[in-house]
Amino acid sequence: MAVLSKIRQRSGILLLVIGFALLSFVVQDLFTKGFKSLSTDVGSVNGKDISFDEFRVKVANVEKNAQNGQSMTPMQASNQVWNQEVNIALLSAEFEKLGIRVGEKHIIEVLKSDPNIGQNKMFLNAAGKFDLNKFKDYFKTNPEGLQMLKEREKDAELNAKYQIYNSLVKGAMFTTETEGKLKYEAEMNKVTFDFVSVPYSTVKDSDVKISDDEILAYMKTKEKRFKSEESRELDYVLIQDKPSAADEAEIKKNVDGLLLPSVRYNKETGKNDTIPGFKSVTDNAEFVNANSDIPFDSTYVTKQDLPAEHADALFALPVGDVYGPYMYNNYYCISKALGRKAGAKAKASHILISWEGTQVPNKKEKRTKEQAKAKAEGLLAQAQANPAMFPILAMSNSDDSSAQNGGDLGFFAPGQMVKPFNDFVFNNPIGKIGLVETEFGYHIINITDKQDAVRLATIAQKIEPSEATNDKIYTQATKFEMEAADKDFATLAKQMKLTVNPSVRVKAIDESFGTITNQRQIVKWAFDSNTSIGDVKRFEVVNVGHVIAKLKSITEKGLMSVDEARTQVELVLKNKKKAEKIRAKMNGASLAAIAAANKVSVQNAVDLTLENPAMPGAGYEPKVVGTAFASKTGQVSKPIDGNSGVYVIVTKTVTKAPALKKHDEYSAKLQQQVVNYSGRVMPALKNDADIEDNRANFY
Repeated sequence: MAVLSKIRQRSGILLLVIGFALLSFVVQDLFTKGFKSLSTDVGSVNGKDISFDEFRVKVANVEKNAQNGQSMTPMQASNQVWNQEVNIALLSAEFEKLGIRVGEKHIIEVLKSDPNIGQNKMFLNAAGKFDLNKFKDYFKTNPEGLQMLKEREKDAELNAKYQIYNSLVKGAMFTTETEGKLKYEAEMNKVTFDFVSVPYSTVKDSDVKISDDEILAYMKTKEKRFKSEESRELDYVLIQDKPSAADEAEIKKNVDGLLLPSVRYNKETGKNDTIPGFKSVTDNAEFVNANSDIPFDSTYVTKQDLPAEHADALFALPVGDVYGPYMYNNYYCISKALGRKAGAKAKASHILISWEGTQVPNKKEKRTKEQAKAKAEGLLAQAQANPAMFPILAMSNSDDSSAQNGGDLGFFAPGQMVKPFNDFVFNNPIGKIGLVETEFGYHIINITDKQDAVRLATIAQKIEPSEATNDKIYTQATKFEMEAADKDFATLAKQMKLTVNPSVRVKAIDESFGTITNQRQIVKWAFDSNTSIGDVKRFEVVNVGHVIAKLKSITEKGLMSVDEARTQVELVLKNKKKAEKIRAKMNGASLAAIAAANKVSVQNAVDLTLENPAMPGAGYEPKVVGTAFASKTGQVSKPIDGNSGVYVIVTKTVTKAPALKKHDEYSAKLQQQVVNYSGRVMPALKNDADIEDNRANFY
């Protein structure tokens, strides 16, 4: 008791000591990882923070509800939620500015558009229509559902506001009579001219040099176009986990050994037992399961389902014979024929005629069961009289989605179709056309093909690296990592007979690394504040091997690097310099003189329009064609820098289209294009927004 009393007396001091200890850890972490890592916000949009706690719950829900059973990585789910949160933040601000409000009617209409609500039998009246009172009554007695509904209502409210917003945007997009007139003239006014063209390709690339300063200066004139996020560039070597030739030989030896009888020591009897070889063994399933990496499969398979390279041999294999060993998908295999089955798979077409009450969506017409039967019998008679008409009859009459394929259902095995359908197909020969009834309706069935199948017992052993091979690979990867810290990366790789892969540029929230997916660990290392240019690190990638990466360069947020922009800018600047050299030689009083001086010929362009400024032998040249419309007839133009070269033209004729009183047709053409511009709203809002993405600190 005395000890407990002393502890109580000193508890304040003890807590203070613990507090200082914890503080020291926090301070140390601040200095090593930076203050930003303690932020509780995953990002912000125009100054409005997005809480990480709420964000991660949404990410977890997206991962959990990934469709079609496909797995989703945390970063993939994060990307989906982030885009959604940014869109909601930007649109909500727009809704507020415009004063967009919605009431219960708007929200209910959005909810009704969900088939789980709008077509739910619990919420339908006797006439099969959505009943709002039933809907409300259900949630009054269901507190759990009420909470879920409140969440759905938030989404529905946003959707309702967006529908109004989108309608306003589309409604504001219109074309005027003047624009229609310009469209008409651009399509119908025509110009004919002679021209001389000197392509940029006539000047060698080596004759025009582009400096880094020139590229940078050009980028600064178009900063938005060359805006870049923070990124890292890495060189890397991949040492794959691959089996050696010795590993392959060992597996092949093991598989070969199964063909012959073997002697094995039996612990229970204390004697050696003779184990029969694969060909003579009687319990094939037990033998396969004892010696194969892939379990015994008793199903019959058609020829098209066998490995393509070995299909002919395997399908023709006599019962009891063994084929192999052969390689298939990194396995050494031997297969034994166990049997053959005629007509194991069938191919059929059908026409489905359903009636009201069957569970068939999108019926082509309403009919009773009696009417359906009468129609099906009529179609059966037509199909039997002229089987070649079956696809057309199916396309015109069938209530099944296979109608678009002429009723063709492809190949299927016994048991895949409902019983009456299945029995008809597998109990009748190819070419038989008949009628069966199922819960879906009446089926007019045409049996179009059948396939035989074989049953095989296959022993497959995977060719994998042995422990010795894995040790060798690990030693090689570790040695490269250690030596690369002090030696030239490429030179060392060459010495060790390894290949340096093309450089990879990654952003802070990237997940893939070159062709290797889901390598967030490498990206995080590249962006770690303790990683410097020239640092090297080895990463083990499951089922792939070892990646040894070297941080090559760091690009800060702002303008992209000159090297990154070079491919976009260099050609533009080179063509400008080439144009100067070409223009200097395009002197002369006539096109013939200019052509002779440049060793080219005078060409002719006939009836070109502003809408379609494609010049013969030169391609798309709107600037040249526009100049032709604006030039005086018969006058030699000044040199024009086009897309593919420098041009000099002489306009011969300009034919103007007949005047129209109204240009409604052309305004309507433009209107269709303009309405599609509404899809540019979100990119435009994002482009003008101040968006801060801190997800790299959390994932």
